[in-house]
Amino acid sequence: MKLCIDLDPMDPKPNLNPVLTDATPLTRSRLGVPSGLSPYSPKGATFPHGTMLAIPRKKTGILDDFRSSGWLDAMKSSSPTHNKVSKDLGHGIGSPDAAYSTWLLKFPSALASFDQITNCAKGKRIALFLDYDGTLSPIVDNPDCAFMSDNMRAAVKKVAEYFPTAIISGRSRDKVYEFVGLSELYYAGSHGMDIIGPPRQSNSDNHPDCIRSSDQQVVEVNLFQPAAEFLPMINEVRGLLKECIKDIEGATVENNKFCVSVHYRNVDEESWQIVGQHVYDILKEYPRLRVTHGRKVLEVRPVIDWDKGKAVTFLLESLGLNNCDDVLAIYVGDDRTDEDAFKVLREVNKGCGILVSPAPKESNAIYSLRDPCEVMEFLTSLAVWKSSIQAR
Repeated sequence: MKLCIDLDPMDPKPNLNPVLTDATPLTRSRLGVPSGLSPYSPKGATFPHGTMLAIPRKKTGILDDFRSSGWLDAMKSSSPTHNKVSKDLGHGIGSPDAAYSTWLLKFPSALASFDQITNCAKGKRIALFLDYDGTLSPIVDNPDCAFMSDNMRAAVKKVAEYFPTAIISGRSRDKVYEFVGLSELYYAGSHGMDIIGPPRQSNSDNHPDCIRSSDQQVVEVNLFQPAAEFLPMINEVRGLLKECIKDIEGATVENNKFCVSVHYRNVDEESWQIVGQHVYDILKEYPRLRVTHGRKVLEVRPVIDWDKGKAVTFLLESLGLNNCDDVLAIYVGDDRTDEDAFKVLREVNKGCGILVSPAPKESNAIYSLRDPCEVMEFLTSLAVWKSSIQAR
């Protein structure tokens, strides 16, 4: 069965308490989570301080302001070239391999530490959270070709038989579902702003979250979209971005529903400044949108207090695991946006983050894996371990 479900830093007086007019405010989320976890307030209410992000604004020359804002530096630091990575790794240590070995002392391999992880998991319920790009699939030049292997899909399917498993991605939910193709998982697209649970049989044809499958069975679909009101604005900005970067060779705009990804992976580094400047110019008129940096991508998303960390908390609550002491949550990811989830698990002492990286870098994770191949090995080992426990 296939599911078909669908900063401006320039205003001197930012509105820190905008009014939301959600026509159907949540008293209880559709995944069974109390509305306190939702960034929405009741209809007509204002956000408390801290829910929206306060963005300082100033007016100077456009290009000078762009350079002084540090955006270009941020683009470069989040997207180092291969030569720069090699140079940085070897500096003062002897070789990239030596640097990585030293880094592993702080972020040990999750494979080498597998017994330690499973010892911590004994008597606990495991919940598994996985990023997609760079974690389940390799990073590729064309985002539309970031396919996961059949072996990886089999590993994810197997581990999901034993543990509730969620994919939390910056991709749109529909797109990451198309790549993964496993209906038994939870999917959180758009950095957690578009969450859906596995379908289940329903006794009611009239439930608002029910759809009818091809065999005419009624299937209940649980959907949560904390940024739903931003969709028209996101669509408008996406159109503007596509128009303004169309003449920049290699630049692309990806529709990820509640966020817009501007990719510059295939853009000559000398033109990165132009890409960033275009994004900056457009967002001057949209104070309720902000930019975050990923690996050779600028992501435009709503200014709400919601990220992958909030999505993890939401899903744990949905699974009835958030207030339990017998839970071990494991989050595997490779990107800056995954750091929010790593941080949440550290703060609540309810699990561990596993950073996927072939090179040393600072992280809120506890363990590491080198690449998607090692991720697959880890997932396979986790399923084999659980299977052996149940067979005793």
